[in-house]
Amino acid sequence: MTESPFAISEAIRAAYDRGQDDETMEPIVLCDRNGEPVGRIRDRDYVIFYDIRGEREIELTQSFVDPEFSHFPIDEDLRTRWVTMIEYDPGLAARAAFSPLGQIRNTLAEVVTGSGRRVCKISESEKAIHVGFFMNGKVPDPFPGETRVAVESHRTDHMDRFPAMKAVEVADATIEKLRGDDELMITNFANIDVLGHIENEAAILQAVRTVDQQVGRVLSEAKAAGVPVMITSDHGTVEKWLYPEGAVDTGHTDTPVHFLYVHNGRATLREGGSLVDVAPTVLHALGLSPPAEMTGVSLIQDLSPGPRLLLLITDGWGYNRDSYGNLIRKAGTPVMDRLRSECGWTLLKASGEAVGLPEGTVGNSEAGHMHIGSGRVIPSDRVRIQRAIDDGSFYENEAFLWAMRGALTDRTRLHLLGIISFFSSHGSISYLKHLLRMARDKTTVPVYIHGLLGRRGERPESGARYTREVEEESHRLEIGRFVSIIGRHWALDREYNWDRIEKTYRWLVHGDGVRVSMPE
Repeated sequence: MTESPFAISEAIRAAYDRGQDDETMEPIVLCDRNGEPVGRIRDRDYVIFYDIRGEREIELTQSFVDPEFSHFPIDEDLRTRWVTMIEYDPGLAARAAFSPLGQIRNTLAEVVTGSGRRVCKISESEKAIHVGFFMNGKVPDPFPGETRVAVESHRTDHMDRFPAMKAVEVADATIEKLRGDDELMITNFANIDVLGHIENEAAILQAVRTVDQQVGRVLSEAKAAGVPVMITSDHGTVEKWLYPEGAVDTGHTDTPVHFLYVHNGRATLREGGSLVDVAPTVLHALGLSPPAEMTGVSLIQDLSPGPRLLLLITDGWGYNRDSYGNLIRKAGTPVMDRLRSECGWTLLKASGEAVGLPEGTVGNSEAGHMHIGSGRVIPSDRVRIQRAIDDGSFYENEAFLWAMRGALTDRTRLHLLGIISFFSSHGSISYLKHLLRMARDKTTVPVYIHGLLGRRGERPESGARYTREVEEESHRLEIGRFVSIIGRHWALDREYNWDRIEKTYRWLVHGDGVRVSMPE
């Protein structure tokens, strides 16, 4: 009898029937007729981790390539060779297929601190990397004169049980800084973006109301301190929470975001801006000239510069005039509604080419914060990779060739690991399909596919559909076998929840998980 190539997608559908979802799906492992896991990562194997973005991929990669790794027990005799799609961290012992373009110089924090002024960034730990690393142009360490306050987020697998998150504490920290003497304060309220990825309407409504309330608290203190406030967002989410047919959309959106200037009446703000205009506007408000690298333009022409400024980022709060599926409008936001009636405000583009992404694509936190801080358009890794696919250079990429030919020379195996999504800020199954086609032509070693499921911006139960699509492509090309799947919640962590990463490590190395027999 002929083996079915669709064991993993069928197992995912069975998991749906047991009440599981893509994001937190328990690991599933394909087994042979003797009950032994198929395609485990072994000593001397090569792995291509085809995800982009990277900040959530570092911990898992570390557990395989860091010789000093000690966060949980690993197989000390397991020596693997890794290629990552982009450089997740320069300290990782892994080859990057697409190297960094180079440091992005003269970002907002660098310019302000370079003038001798102080910058303080305040966020939950959930978003600390965005207001730090990404807003500074992927520079990991603070600039001299820059401080960061990261309020510890709830450590939970069910954030919808805590829709207020730590917004009160973030507001408290901001109020404390307003009473100090930092010249520029940047605060991020994470609730709407984080809760927007969870299919729990009541929790999202509470998250929206919480952010609105805490913005009001902060504004009262800013007014008392005489500090002007600018309010914007990195991208949208829950203002378009439903697809046209009524299914829930837990992903980011392509809508614009608000930009408000709150200080002494109504200012005149120009229209047609994007997130790249935020940094020049902040510099304008502080009486600083933007550097030549910043192509953005100040949004407020009649602005009188002052000594201090607060920038509030209401993460994930997009603007949608339509009421259908609009949880921002449904929640009720009296503070923001009042501000729009009393203060100067405008809308900014936060998706697609305006923030370095492919035309027509939704925004994301990485691109949003990077462009708020950079003041210029930074081509995304997604655009660079797609150009390489289009011109054929993807198939001659030296890092990919090193892995495929190395596995052949060493008589070992090749593993393809990454997100299973049509479109995610972490990657696409398109990359996986192109790697399979390349492997068909460049190597004859066994190729195993390990997928990470995530339903952000996808319709319900999309994981099984995309997995089936990859299985069909693998079957058609006669290269590779899809041998395991896990929810991205366990694999893509960025807050040192090492128990999650250990679960993923054991899934890849030991075959821990729900075992599915190889069908005939």
